[in-house]
Amino acid sequence: MGDLFGQSEAVGGPYVRVAVERSIDAEGSMRGLTYRASGEVHVGQRVEVPLGRGNRAAAGIVVVVGGEELLEGIPARKVKTVLKVHQARLPERLIELARWISDYYICPLGMTLATMMPAAVKHSIGVRRVVLLEPVDEARASEVLAAGVTAKVVQAWEAVKGLELPLSAEEIKARMGARTLGPVNKLAALGLLRRVERDVVKARTPLWDRFRVEPPKGPVSLTDEQRRISEGIAATLGRFGVHLLRGVTGSGKTEVYLRLFEEVLARGQAALMLVPEISLTPQTAGRFLDRFAGGDPGAVAVLHSGLTAAERHRQWALAASSHAKIVVGARSAVFAPLERVGLIVVDEEHATDYKQDQLPRYNGRDVAIKRAQLEGCPVVLGSATPSLESWANALSGKYALWELTRRVGGGSMPRVEIVDLAEERRTLASQSKLGDGPRRFFQAIGPRLGAALEQTLADDGQAILLLNRRGYSSYVCCPDPECGWVMKCDHCDSSMVVHKLETSEGMRGTIVRCHHCLAEQILPRKCPVCSRPAMAIGVGTQKLEEELGRTLARWLVPGETLIRVDGDTMKSAADYFRVLARFARGEVKVILGTQMIAKGLDYPNVRLVGVINADTGLTLPDFRSSERTFQLVSQVAGRAGRGDRPGLVIVQTVNPADPAIVAAAAHDYRGFAEEELRLRKASGLPPATRMARIVVRDEDFGAAQRRAKDLAELIHAARTKDVVVLGPGPATIARIGDYFRFSIEVMAPTAQELHAALAKVRSAGMLKSDARTAVDVDPVAVV
Repeated sequence: MGDLFGQSEAVGGPYVRVAVERSIDAEGSMRGLTYRASGEVHVGQRVEVPLGRGNRAAAGIVVVVGGEELLEGIPARKVKTVLKVHQARLPERLIELARWISDYYICPLGMTLATMMPAAVKHSIGVRRVVLLEPVDEARASEVLAAGVTAKVVQAWEAVKGLELPLSAEEIKARMGARTLGPVNKLAALGLLRRVERDVVKARTPLWDRFRVEPPKGPVSLTDEQRRISEGIAATLGRFGVHLLRGVTGSGKTEVYLRLFEEVLARGQAALMLVPEISLTPQTAGRFLDRFAGGDPGAVAVLHSGLTAAERHRQWALAASSHAKIVVGARSAVFAPLERVGLIVVDEEHATDYKQDQLPRYNGRDVAIKRAQLEGCPVVLGSATPSLESWANALSGKYALWELTRRVGGGSMPRVEIVDLAEERRTLASQSKLGDGPRRFFQAIGPRLGAALEQTLADDGQAILLLNRRGYSSYVCCPDPECGWVMKCDHCDSSMVVHKLETSEGMRGTIVRCHHCLAEQILPRKCPVCSRPAMAIGVGTQKLEEELGRTLARWLVPGETLIRVDGDTMKSAADYFRVLARFARGEVKVILGTQMIAKGLDYPNVRLVGVINADTGLTLPDFRSSERTFQLVSQVAGRAGRGDRPGLVIVQTVNPADPAIVAAAAHDYRGFAEEELRLRKASGLPPATRMARIVVRDEDFGAAQRRAKDLAELIHAARTKDVVVLGPGPATIARIGDYFRFSIEVMAPTAQELHAALAKVRSAGMLKSDARTAVDVDPVAVV
């Protein structure tokens, strides 16, 4: 007799293994808990099962379906029964991928699978029962037609037979190209179409449609370089391989992707396109919709964090049903439920956006490569500034290398001018003493960039200004160097940042905010140590916006012709898309922002790009800081000069001789990469080696330190002689949100040796990704 939770005394099968959405960790392909299936269940299906002594319902994914072999000695009478089977289902290929992610990134399988299926899908958000129309069977249709109908009815019937039904009457009208519902209603009245009820996902018009500005673009003529590369990669369709496409900004990488997608669709397969979250703009999505959607907007699914829950479910369902043959999306779109994938493209493959910063800490680029291997298809990694990991693989022959060296249309790369801030300030100080020289750009932007911006605006051009620092001022301190007080967060080992606030009632105020735990305080007026007036130092995007609105008031009005784009102003994807639409129409003259504006923007009237304080990233205690700085400066510089007018890029720095700054100004990726790889190899750092970083955190300093020490000793004992263990030691930011943090870095010559050491500790149950221990394999940052 079944109990409250659906258990049964019956001992028959079939049986299933379920990876529940809990931190239950294990290794091997047969991970999961065994249950009895009371009905038909498939691998990849989402189910609810009783868990623990209390038989509390827990969700999970079926990973194996089988017979009594799944019992592994457990008495059949003790096996509990699945409580509920949901319609939502992952393709079996994604279950294989989840196993690899679980092993490689040290994450419980159930938690990995939970990440693959959006919450909106799990909870059936947006599902509605609707009435659709589908054709009657051939025999019934023949009877109706034989009874005598008009030529218009026959014509409409032939058009309808070529559609994938059932659909709503409105959708059938649109696909037929009819002006009214008349033809559809006539077919229904004659009995050629019958009404059926279906559960469908209803959602409003997606964001990228609501903020489209540019008219649709058809195929363009390929350059010789584009044609050679698209044909070369197309020749490899049908087998796995990794292709690295390095193309200078504006060289037409996207057109190469579009041509390859055309080839894949012609083979009857599906294609997946990954782009960084911030690059997935209406402009980007629109190019794929224009080329492949035709009269069916559902032919291309777009997955973006800015979607509502119902929109996300709708787009996911389009892919799962194979209605959409193309998926364009950010990092998590690598888990799109497409079948028969023929090509995967990862654009801007160097972007750190592809690395998830919470469990499971996977890199979307590397997961895309693994998925392509499982699908047996090629994967294309594209970038103007490839990651050094990908570049090293290309140089070694592991990846095929393709290069686009010229901009489409014969345009030249923008001229880059390096401004020595220290020298500029000395000149300004000298001129100030003499009562000479420009004054209005003294504070933040500097005279050279200020003059170039003024000229650009006078010529009716547009500009992009990059300052990778939010807020008004960087920190608050005592003006007396002997005192040395700097305002720190009470909960983190970091400085408080000054922010100016403006309420909906127009009230203004100044606060200090921690950018890690988001704690806020009122800006202190005095130093708490010596009572001198406190001083705010540094320039953030708020201060620069205020200054530009004051000094260039003839052209710039904050919020109208001057827009600040950072985490404080862009509260949603709609906010960001709205700004880009206004910029495309020419209503906004200057966009000022953080790294959000460094890539994905292609506007021909941008004639000036300014990089304010390019050294911000170079001061970080991270071995990748030079690489990140080169990529950031190169990417934002590539936004200039994409139209008929030449572009100018002005880079402000206090380190004008820094190799990353010099190489970026010269558009010399190869030279930078060669030197940086040499330094990494000499230092034993990735990509010359492989790394895992483990951060132990606890509210008690001693407890965190002890656990980190014990873990490091276990890894030491499990390692081979070529594996290096550094630490434990305080993390770069030693305390965040009242949690003390200790880090351990593990480096090995190969991924196999690295994982062998970690696997020994994991199998003993001592290494587990949870709330107090973060295991990050192939970290992209070490803060």
